[in-house]
Amino acid sequence: MSEHDDREQAEIGLEDTERAHREAEERALVAETSEGAQELMPRGTTSAGELRQEVGAVLRLPEGGYVDPGDIDIDRRDDQTMIINMGPQHPSTHGVLRLMLELDGETVLRTKPIIGYLHTGMEKTGEELTYVQGATNTTRMDYLSPLHNELVFSLATEALLGVELPPRAVWIRMLMAELNRMSSHLMWMATNGMDLGSTSMMIYGFREREMVLSFFEKTTGLRMNHNYIRPGGVAADLPDGWQDDVEVICETVLARTYEYDELLTGQPIFRERTEAVGNISAEEALALSVTGPILRSTGVPWDLRRTMPYLDYNKLDFDVIVGSYGDNFDRYSVRLNEIRESIRMVRQIAEMMPPGDYRVQDRKVTPPPRARIDESMEALIHHFKVFTEGFRVPEGEVYVAIESPRGELGCYLVSDGTSKPYRMHIRAPSFVNLQALPLLLRGGLMADAVAVISSVDPVMGEVDR
Repeated sequence: MSEHDDREQAEIGLEDTERAHREAEERALVAETSEGAQELMPRGTTSAGELRQEVGAVLRLPEGGYVDPGDIDIDRRDDQTMIINMGPQHPSTHGVLRLMLELDGETVLRTKPIIGYLHTGMEKTGEELTYVQGATNTTRMDYLSPLHNELVFSLATEALLGVELPPRAVWIRMLMAELNRMSSHLMWMATNGMDLGSTSMMIYGFREREMVLSFFEKTTGLRMNHNYIRPGGVAADLPDGWQDDVEVICETVLARTYEYDELLTGQPIFRERTEAVGNISAEEALALSVTGPILRSTGVPWDLRRTMPYLDYNKLDFDVIVGSYGDNFDRYSVRLNEIRESIRMVRQIAEMMPPGDYRVQDRKVTPPPRARIDESMEALIHHFKVFTEGFRVPEGEVYVAIESPRGELGCYLVSDGTSKPYRMHIRAPSFVNLQALPLLLRGGLMADAVAVISSVDPVMGEVDR
């Protein structure tokens, strides 16, 4: 064999080795980044049933019904489309949401949300914390409406305990919950404005939200993750002058909502980006168990404060805001008007706030007053036992649901008679509402994906929890 042939053979061997190295690196990269069954796969390796889910086919077939595979374009070749990632580090996915999108040019064909990048195991953690400590855990799930998390956990615990709260504790909870709804929707107005290109709305939304958070700090000691609503009532009474603070918030925010109307509602670019974008019908929303502003935007008047009243919401006069078309604009309109309805409710609560205790006077549940600890050894021991051992809850199971800013927030608790839950599960509205994304994005433009994600208003701390 000549020297030339030897050189050719060596080059071929080197190319084969390099190719093998590249393929091994590619396989390793896929293995490192793969999320398994969560990922969006090429059409050629995806079953017809999965394809139907990924394109947002959510309604059940009638008995004996048949779906023609041609209707969902199963035969489209993989080389005609492209699968891309959006997130989890994308600033407009509102946290660490990852979407895999199949695109035909600029048109979205299939979508698959991939979650779990913020998983903190809060439900399992909650089973290792006493009922006294539990609110410090749940408050961190939906970090934009922490008081609602505390409220649903406390209501579930109280249902197992069978305790009846003093009227003032109930009304303080309603006041704080509605103020929290306002602050959450103001944050959504700010970030939704930014997602659609309105930097002004970002500034204004945070400006108004700051007023509510300042009141929270004055009342609870913290701007968020308050641990204020606890089993048995609330941590402390409202501060002196709270009525004046609340009225200033209501007057200011109400006036500013009409400024938002001028800034956004009639703005041609805003209307183009929201009207007839991300449509969902009432039938589809119900099939997906979607709740909150997304469901109400389709015209379904489902609000747990009205349909399954808790606390004393049945004593308040308020309207359930609904839309007509289930698009981005309707979801915007519902949230904007819910801010106004919350202001209306807060004013009624401030007028009707009863006097009395802010927590139940049951020694098994409530620690002694702070001043008593310095005077009585029994009070000191009582305080120590409540916060170290907690209180025992009778055996049983319960599910309690409330209306959070994002929809039905539920807490399922199982007690085995000890001071810690045997099982805790949270029905997080953001988690359930994410199911609607494949349907909302189907057939839309890639540029509209950011606007649609924003309109769902997911909080990833609540999704992954």
